[in-house]
Amino acid sequence: MPQSLANLYVHLIFSTKERLPFLSPEVRPDLHAYLATVLTNLNSPAVLINSVEDHVHILFNMSRTVTLAQVVEEVKKSSSKWIKTQGPNLATFAWQAGYGGFSVSESNVPKVANYIRNQEEHHRVKTFQEEYREFLEKHKVPYDERYVWD
Repeated sequence: MPQSLANLYVHLIFSTKERLPFLSPEVRPDLHAYLATVLTNLNSPAVLINSVEDHVHILFNMSRTVTLAQVVEEVKKSSSKWIKTQGPNLATFAWQAGYGGFSVSESNVPKVANYIRNQEEHHRVKTFQEEYREFLEKHKVPYDERYVWD
């Protein structure tokens, strides 16, 4: 086959370091726009980005020419630098060291997008840690609780 083609959707989840509530409602729209720009520059356009005070969910179409680790590194590095310029209360901002990346089939993109869209509603009854554990278990990702949180 002479052509290399791919259609890979990823649901990416990562939190602020120690799940500190840095992501106020005021900073979120600009953060989401910034994250979308970084992803576009990586040829991995965002389908939907949403966040709550301590973590972000991103659904994006991953480029066939970059790895997930490269996307995450650039998204987190660039956005961390940007957030620190958004006010004195954000000068100590940091993302957690890790992340969760979960594959999404084309047929499930609308369902995952709807889930991401309704983050505030989900987190009225569930913590980030509870949600994240459920994702790991649902996707059969083995993990050691001692090393998941920072």
